[in-house]
Amino acid sequence: MDLLENPYFGVGLLFLFALTFPALFLILSKAFGPHSSRREPMKYTTYESGVVPAGEPRQRFSVKYFLYGMIFIVFDLEVVFVYPWAVLAKRLGIVGFFEMIFFITILTLGLGYVWRKGGFQWE
Repeated sequence: MDLLENPYFGVGLLFLFALTFPALFLILSKAFGPHSSRREPMKYTTYESGVVPAGEPRQRFSVKYFLYGMIFIVFDLEVVFVYPWAVLAKRLGIVGFFEMIFFITILTLGLGYVWRKGGFQWE
């Protein structure tokens, strides 16, 4: 069997590129990049858009912040499911249509629940 006809040749080649290019660029940046012989304390501080850091790095966030994040993830996943359905809507037929209506109904009920509980009001 010829090497190019092997079904795993493409995977092996991709794996080789995935290992070679990052290693090559790391070596090149180490060889040609700027070098600093002294340790500067400013270099090891956190970067806050050019503003000098103030306060403790570990601060408590409001639970509302995480609620917004979870709600965003839920509706982001909705888009992930609705887009392929829209592309294949004709092929899925009426059954696929009603399955998507059921899916969107569940998400709408969840949205109503979060809204009613005050999940969107930042206080």
